[in-house]
Amino acid sequence: MLKKISNLAFLLMLAAAAFAQTTPPPTAAPNSQPTQRRRNAPRPYAVTITDNSKKFDLDTVKENQLTEAFKNVYPGFAAADGYRTAREVTMTISDTLKQDLTAKAGEISVNGKWLKKKKNFAKFQQTLQDQLHKNWNSVDTIRKDGYQLVFINKNSDFSPAIKQDLINTYFTVFPKLVSMFNGQTTHEVVFVTDTAYKGVAEASGNRILFSTKYMNAHPYDIDIVTHEGMHIVQGYGYGSGPVWLTEGIADFIRYKYGVNNIGSKWYLPAFKSTQSYKDSYRVTARFFEWIDQKVKPGMIVRIDKELRNHTYTEATWAALSGKTIDELWDAYAKNPEVTLKYSGKEAAKI
Repeated sequence: MLKKISNLAFLLMLAAAAFAQTTPPPTAAPNSQPTQRRRNAPRPYAVTITDNSKKFDLDTVKENQLTEAFKNVYPGFAAADGYRTAREVTMTISDTLKQDLTAKAGEISVNGKWLKKKKNFAKFQQTLQDQLHKNWNSVDTIRKDGYQLVFINKNSDFSPAIKQDLINTYFTVFPKLVSMFNGQTTHEVVFVTDTAYKGVAEASGNRILFSTKYMNAHPYDIDIVTHEGMHIVQGYGYGSGPVWLTEGIADFIRYKYGVNNIGSKWYLPAFKSTQSYKDSYRVTARFFEWIDQKVKPGMIVRIDKELRNHTYTEATWAALSGKTIDELWDAYAKNPEVTLKYSGKEAAKI
């Protein structure tokens, strides 16, 4: 079911939901794959109000009311809006603005004559929310079997077919990941297609951000949803483990539960002597699949649990397998053969 959202409750929901889960502090990704990463904890939002209007008299009470309206609306918009949406915002009240109110990331302009009227001042918050929504091409909410996806599209040229594939992948994979790995994970996720984002995708809180340029060019790479969805499910919080481990698990889960890795020509690269388990992403994921097949089935799932419980240390590897992580890698390097089977329908050159 698709439903357009146009009320204030939507942005308030996003403001709360986007910060419902904490994520690990940012760490530079390996040079080989720098584009899939999670955002830092949110910084405070701030607004500076300047009154250049001869029609409107800005006193302390009104300034506080406008600031409160801003706090009720803008953080939710910014949390959903996408990549590096401005947190420092200027609000200018003037008599030269032809419209009643305009708003975009970092900038709000208000017509002083319009704001002077009590009925307009009273509906300022709703009007601000409506104007911020106009920065998006569409907002849809899809609900199915107890899960919800809010899909914010900021690009009118974004392929409807890809959009539907991303939606289908979410409802196919995400509930499965929640059930298997972390039943406390939110059932309400936000997808944003961002025209400004130059990477591939990233997850933060309950939001997954997609590059429309990348997705239009790689329409079959829908298991980005699986990788980034696993980041939401991981929900490790700060200081729970190294980034190579977090990203390696996410790609390990993509390999295990992705729906079309063949179609996207996504594969786990063959072992090379120049590799390290700290290379992250697919290199680490292949090592984890080797552990799952040759050392101890279910061990990586246990590591994921230890990270979530904040009980993981380097000693965890030896406790679970009898070998340190370095000893496991040495054994892998000596005999890296592993049986791999990829999901999907289309033939791929791997």
